[in-house]
Amino acid sequence: MSAPKRKRVAILISGRGSNMASVIEAAKAPDYPAEIVLVLSNRPDAAGLTRAGEAGIPTQAIDHKAFRDRETFDVALDAALREAGTELVCLAGFMRIFSAGFVEAWAGRMINIHPSLLPLFRGTHTHEQALQAGVRLHGCTVHYVVPELDAGPIIAQAAVPVMAGDDPDSLADRVIAQEHRLYPKALALVASGRAPLEGGRVAFAAGQGTEGTLHSL
Repeated sequence: MSAPKRKRVAILISGRGSNMASVIEAAKAPDYPAEIVLVLSNRPDAAGLTRAGEAGIPTQAIDHKAFRDRETFDVALDAALREAGTELVCLAGFMRIFSAGFVEAWAGRMINIHPSLLPLFRGTHTHEQALQAGVRLHGCTVHYVVPELDAGPIIAQAAVPVMAGDDPDSLADRVIAQEHRLYPKALALVASGRAPLEGGRVAFAAGQGTEGTLHSL
């Protein structure tokens, strides 16, 4: 019996690509349900492009500054993804807000990792937000991308404790360690068809339980 076909995944980055690297490493396993076919950045100098190239992954840079507006950049981005035969898109520190048309075109096929336990602390500076709010648990979330920022249906989450004496940097270090564990697992859920987007919610398979949720307490 032949092995199931692996989903073709493109990873979008803007910087060093630490979450990208964790996904690339996971995808080396022969039974992983996704293969990384492209790493693309809106910043030609993104360090993650070098890391991906060293791993043997095709890379591409499309500088957003070369386009007159968000929509024309998104058209070029969409064309590059389709040229690579992309089936799923992973955002890994991609610091661009998409046009609604681009999001709709990839609805149910584009996921993101966000450094908070959504729906808490959307946007940026999430660790500062968590400390200011005085929460005792913080973490990260993998979710489907929808037009509203950081508001898509949740696929998986990982929680970390907020310790006495934490500052944004120490809390960020604890969260990023969980991000590196969570994102490959969440992508595997999506790529294998175990967490599809249906009717605006994630339709987990019956009996799947909390497989997509990791807690480190």
